[in-house]
Amino acid sequence: MKYRSRTDIALAVLEAAASGATQIKIMYSAYLSYAQVKDYLSVLSANGLIEYIAGELVYRTTSKGMKLLEQIKHAGEIMLDPVNDQPAK
Repeated sequence: MKYRSRTDIALAVLEAAASGATQIKIMYSAYLSYAQVKDYLSVLSANGLIEYIAGELVYRTTSKGMKLLEQIKHAGEIMLDPVNDQPAK
């Protein structure tokens, strides 16, 4: 697996929790260890990007987190060269 930045990993966690996911599902979806997923969930929760729903025992990406995901995907689309979908030089 290639190197991923903290931002890439945080986005993977937000995507995994978009429709609600347990900690284990997020861990496997984002390819993280137990210690890593705990760290990312804590940071994302503190910033209001993800929430824990105790009654359902799942984490869910908040509207603020969904907005961030959309903005980052949009920025990625802008950075692609429209001719061959390769990064612009």
